[in-house]
Amino acid sequence: MFDPTVPVLPERIGKYRVVRRLGEGTTAEVFLCHDEFHDRSVAVKRVRAQALADTVDGHVFARFFASEAALAGRLHHPNVVQIFDAVPDPIAPFVVMEYVPGTTLRAWCQPGHQLGLEQIVEIGFKCAMALGYCYRQGLVHRDVKPANILAVETNGVVTDVKITDFGSALNLTSDATQVHRVGSLAYMSPEQLDGSELDARADIYSLGAVLYHLIAGRAPFEAANQASLMHQICHAQAPSLVGLRQGVSQALDDVVQRCLAKRADDRYPSWEVLGEALSQLVSSQQVPRGALQGVLDSERFTLLRMLEFFTSFGDVALWEVVHRARWQRFPVAHKLYNRGEEGRTFHIIASGAVEVYRDGRRVAQLGAGTSVGEMAYLAPNPELRKHSTDVVVTEKATTISFTPETLARLSPSCRHLFDEAFIRVLVRRLHAAHETLAHPRRIL
Repeated sequence: MFDPTVPVLPERIGKYRVVRRLGEGTTAEVFLCHDEFHDRSVAVKRVRAQALADTVDGHVFARFFASEAALAGRLHHPNVVQIFDAVPDPIAPFVVMEYVPGTTLRAWCQPGHQLGLEQIVEIGFKCAMALGYCYRQGLVHRDVKPANILAVETNGVVTDVKITDFGSALNLTSDATQVHRVGSLAYMSPEQLDGSELDARADIYSLGAVLYHLIAGRAPFEAANQASLMHQICHAQAPSLVGLRQGVSQALDDVVQRCLAKRADDRYPSWEVLGEALSQLVSSQQVPRGALQGVLDSERFTLLRMLEFFTSFGDVALWEVVHRARWQRFPVAHKLYNRGEEGRTFHIIASGAVEVYRDGRRVAQLGAGTSVGEMAYLAPNPELRKHSTDVVVTEKATTISFTPETLARLSPSCRHLFDEAFIRVLVRRLHAAHETLAHPRRIL
C-alpha cells in the first residue's frame, strides 16, 4: 500500500541505478546505488534541492558540496572512503562514493555497548594514519566524529574503519573561499570555536574526543546548552579515563588527554607522532588484549616501517603490504628453501635470522630487513627459479611472504616499490660478492 509519509525512491540518480535509501538528513540523503559501468555498489549522496534554495544557508551547503566534489578521484587510502565522481546538477547535485556496508562508530559510543580497549587503540591508529595521509594532501577534515567513521565488521568484530564526509574539509591548497567555524560541537577543538587558523592539530583534538567517547561511553564534555559546552571545551579539563572504565592505564589516559590539550602546541605535533604513541600502547602492553588476540595491523605496520627493505614505501603502500602479505613464524632449524626445488614464494625477514648454505658450506647470513627467494618473482623462466642453496632459520623468524600471483594483485605503484627494493638488495649482494672475491674495483 502506498504510504504518503514515505519519500518516493527514485529509480536512478544520474547514471546510477538506485537500490535503496541508506540514510537522510536535513541537507542531503544517501542512497545505495549500482554503478553498471564498473559493476559495483556505490553510495550516492544527493544534496536536497530545498537546502540549496535556503536564502540563509544555501550558499554554505553549496560550498560543502563543492569541497567534497573537488576531492573526486584524489584520495586513495585504505582507511579513507574514496570519492569516485561528483555531478554538479543544478537542482540536486550529488557525489558518488565507495560503498562501505555496516554502520558508523556511533553504534559503539553507548555505555554497555563499547569496544574493547585494544580495538579502540587500533581504530585510533588507523584513523591517525588516514588523517595524516589527508593532511599531506593539504586537507584538515574539521568534522572528525563517530558518525563520520565507518566501521567494517568481520564476524561481529570491528576489524577496519574508513573516514568519510569531507564536505567540511579545509583545503589548505585551495584559493577558493572556504566556510569557517564548521564541525560538530562535541568534538570541535578550541581553535575551531574561536576562529583561529587551523592545522592537523585541530583534527588531532577531534580524534582524541572520539577515542574518549569510545572508551568512556560519553563525550569528554557534556552540558545542557551550547554556551556551557563551548566554555568547557575551551577551559575545562576532561575527567581522567582511569576512573571511568576498568582496564584503562595511565599511559592510555595520557595519550588521549594530550590530544585534548587546550593549546594546539601542547598536543601531538603531527599524525606520525600520535600514531607512534598509539602503537607503543599496544607494544608496551598498556592496553589489555581482548577480542583481537592476534597480531594487530598497527603492530605489523609499525614493524614494516622499521625494516630497511621498506624504507621507500609510503603509508598507503605499507598498508597494502599489511593486508596482502602472508605473515608467518618459523622455528630454529626450519628450512625455508631446499636446493633444487622450484621457488614459489619469496620472504622478507621481519625478525630473526637465516643462513644460506651451498654444498654444506655457509655462504651468507641474513637478518631482519632483507629478502630471500626473490628469484621466484624476478626469474624469467622456471629453470632459473630453482633454488641453488639451502636456506635455514637460525634465529626464530617472522617473515612476510608473497607469491608472484599475490604480488600481481598489488597496485602498480606498490609493485614498482618492490622492484626498487629488490634492486637495492641485489646491488648489495653483488657488492658483498665482489668484496669476498677481492675484486679490484669496489662497487660504491
